Amino acid sequence: MKEGVLFEITRNTLDTGLRGVPVGYCVTSFVDPKTGLTYVGRPIAELVNRDPIELIYLLYFGKLGEKEQVAQFHRDLNARAACKEETMQAIEALPTVGNPMDCFAAALLIAGMYEGTGDYREDCLNVIAKLPQLVACVINTHAKWGKTPDPKPELGYMENFVHMLQIPNKTFLLTQAMRLFNLLHYDHSGGNLSTFVGKAVASGLEPMYGSLAASMAALAGARHGGANRDGLQFVMSVLDELGETASAADVEKLIRDRLARKELVFGFGHAVLRIEDSRASVCYDYCQKHFPSNPLVKIALLLRSEGVKVLKENPKISDPYPNIDAISGTMLQAAGFHYPDYFTLLFGLSRCVGIAIQIVYERLEARGGKGTPIMRPSYLYKSRL
Repeated sequence: MKEGVLFEITRNTLDTGLRGVPVGYCVTSFVDPKTGLTYVGRPIAELVNRDPIELIYLLYFGKLGEKEQVAQFHRDLNARAACKEETMQAIEALPTVGNPMDCFAAALLIAGMYEGTGDYREDCLNVIAKLPQLVACVINTHAKWGKTPDPKPELGYMENFVHMLQIPNKTFLLTQAMRLFNLLHYDHSGGNLSTFVGKAVASGLEPMYGSLAASMAALAGARHGGANRDGLQFVMSVLDELGETASAADVEKLIRDRLARKELVFGFGHAVLRIEDSRASVCYDYCQKHFPSNPLVKIALLLRSEGVKVLKENPKISDPYPNIDAISGTMLQAAGFHYPDYFTLLFGLSRCVGIAIQIVYERLEARGGKGTPIMRPSYLYKSRL
């Protein structure tokens, strides 16, 4: 490769989903193969005990704020938190069939009609503030759980979301698990599918809400946002097959048998990482501390140890370690959120924060304030005959 060239395009790099091809800068987060996810240069494991507003401040401003700065930022978001009545009524009138992520994408488009200002920075702050109400309303409507209560943003970012979510048996641990899940999913560098799609759509000067709607359509797919639901279903299937008294040897045999039949072992591997996903490590620690006797958690922990052991034996596997989807669904289930159809919505509630902030950078700050040009990659003609 020539000096100064970041990436060399060859025939082998075509039709590979732009995997690893640099296209710009990400100012909010980075995923290092050996250290994992960082928010503005800070490892995620060092940030998970902070308040969500502190992390949103960090991503938005590029630095941790002083106490009063964060408090003022929180007051500003609180003042923006409530959607207009017209927005809520339109979302409540959405169809309740099909994928709930379709409802979320539609809800964002509706919010853009009633709440949008056309200013990327203002709409970024507005949508971040309104996301808890928007997502709670989508879930309540789609699940037919009843009318969404008025927001109480003074409770806290995720405390407000849980307050509006019309599910029974809300506990402190449920709110805490929701908050942890939220913190871990705000951002994941600039090239994951949902983030890239949102920025690509915004490059055509589509407003913020429409760009985020496109992002959520991208997130809805099984290869992206649906993976946490698949991870839970895999853990549940192992528990059903082996029972609550399963041993490490039992789980090891099951993994070997699945691989021999060329069946998938969900929750392992990552496109970038070559270590255990640091977000997964945080969730494993949380589950071990709060839900050690939960049968699903026990199975997930056995899969963690035995899966790595078996997968490491294959030299062709570059990353035999668990990713966040191996445990996040199990954590939510153990905490009392028994509705995996809405796991991807919780993912979207979080990820829209980082995507919106990245859109602000690309539209208003990149290239000395000119913003990035419209996305227009080149495709080579190839005959199929």
